[in-house]
Amino acid sequence: MSRSANRLTSIACFAMLLTLAACGGGGGGGAVGPVDVLYFDGNDGVHGEELWKTDGTAAGTVMVKDINATAAGANSFPSAFTVMNGLVYFQSDDGIHGAELWKTDGTAAGTVMVKDINTSSPSASSFPNGFTVFNGALYFAADDGVNGRELWKTDGTSAGTVMVVDINTSSPSAGSSPNGFTVFNGALYFAANDGVNGKELWKTDGSAAGTVMVKDINTTGANEGSSPEGFTVFNGALYFVADDRLTGPGLWKTDGTEAGTVMVTTPGTFSPIGHMIVFNNALYFAALDSVHGTELWKSDGTDAATGRLKDINTSSPSASSFPEGFAVFNGALYFSADDGVNGTELWKTDGTSAGTVMVKDINGTAAGAGSNPASLAVLDGVLYFAANDGVNGSELWKTDGTEAGTVRVTDLCPGACDGIDG
Repeated sequence: MSRSANRLTSIACFAMLLTLAACGGGGGGGAVGPVDVLYFDGNDGVHGEELWKTDGTAAGTVMVKDINATAAGANSFPSAFTVMNGLVYFQSDDGIHGAELWKTDGTAAGTVMVKDINTSSPSASSFPNGFTVFNGALYFAADDGVNGRELWKTDGTSAGTVMVVDINTSSPSAGSSPNGFTVFNGALYFAANDGVNGKELWKTDGSAAGTVMVKDINTTGANEGSSPEGFTVFNGALYFVADDRLTGPGLWKTDGTEAGTVMVTTPGTFSPIGHMIVFNNALYFAALDSVHGTELWKSDGTDAATGRLKDINTSSPSASSFPEGFAVFNGALYFSADDGVNGTELWKTDGTSAGTVMVKDINGTAAGAGSNPASLAVLDGVLYFAANDGVNGSELWKTDGTEAGTVRVTDLCPGACDGIDG
């Protein structure tokens, strides 16, 4: 796995911005700082990409720790931030141990490596990600250099950081590459490849014996796989996208049993893509059809009430707006999309076609330039995200949902360099 791909992985709610309720029930006790802070991968142009946090103000946007201090401007690439027991867990590279599991309480002294999982060679990386809290532990995927990329868990200590099970034993260091971890109905669900059935739907109770394949959806050939993704809990079931290679990609759901794992929508009518989110009692996602391209769709969980919400990009036949990065905020669903005129900008919807509108053309430096908003995160009644206005590079922005209230928080890396790699 490449480092650049790994550090942009989003398994929690956002890729690089994480909301932590530092005091009280939301994030647990023990953390240091204001009531709420956002953690992110920031670059001030001096220390490289390092661990930063913000309370939403320019003055309160500070570097937590220069994790990779092996050279001036060296990067630690912190990513995949997730809260457990009041601490933030993440992946980072200190320049000595490779990309490994770290945690922080918000202070430099309290930012430490939990475990060097891959010790197969000096500076070898385990690239832990997909962090998901389940049954009092943090589950994730990692490569120890022996078994390949497999399912791991941690209690926050080095001794308590262990591999749950080696799912793919088809060859040494093969790895099952588990991903998409989602808690549903007392189990942790994910996609994995056992080396026999291909990438299919799995679940675990946290034990090796209790880690099993739910269903082999694609049975067209040995080790083919349906590649399930986009797991989202909705209306008492776990919804996801899968391809059985007979009817094509479609919207599926499961109750956790083989018999209860079924396709929801009419085969071949559209291809749902990637991440899904629940908003106002409906399931929203991007989907591709042969007429309108990749656009915003919604569903109530039935075939009859699944359809395109709006064709955002009508610049040419089958042009796509590629909606992604969904976040619910202040009674609306926010996301990035390209209308074919302004480029990829910040949009929102109230669930109707008429109420699906662009919030602001942040990058107006050229026609279709786009600010590419990403990593949407909510903090204290404000929506934060990374965006590039075409002048200052990719930086930290915030919005109250209005055009006038969509502004840059601070220029973390002065000039055209990127303060946040959105």
